[in-house]
Amino acid sequence: MYVSTLLLLPGGPCTWMHEQRVIDKVIALGRLAGATSKIRVEVGELCDISPEHLKEHLAGQINWEVETVYCPAKVKCACGYEGKPRILERGHDFVLFDCPSCGKKPAVTRGGEIKILGVE
Repeated sequence: MYVSTLLLLPGGPCTWMHEQRVIDKVIALGRLAGATSKIRVEVGELCDISPEHLKEHLAGQINWEVETVYCPAKVKCACGYEGKPRILERGHDFVLFDCPSCGKKPAVTRGGEIKILGVE
């Protein structure tokens, strides 16, 4: 079992125990990108926060229109498997997953990040 890594671009790898830091980072990056009325955010399947939860928390703290987009996960394993990971458990602030073929730790190639796609 492996815990997902949450990435906030361009912030680099990071893991947090509370979603408020994620919300603060998204707001800060949105402001840096020039957001004044709308933010569009992609949320990966292996992120520690769901798109709905992120949208709800953002909407409670900013006056921008918030659009979230779900990004399905894809992994690549040393055993040769490429595709959807096996999600073993999803809890508050964590996602446990492995390779459905061999049970080892795969590399996440998509769906492990939160990305700001655009602002207005």
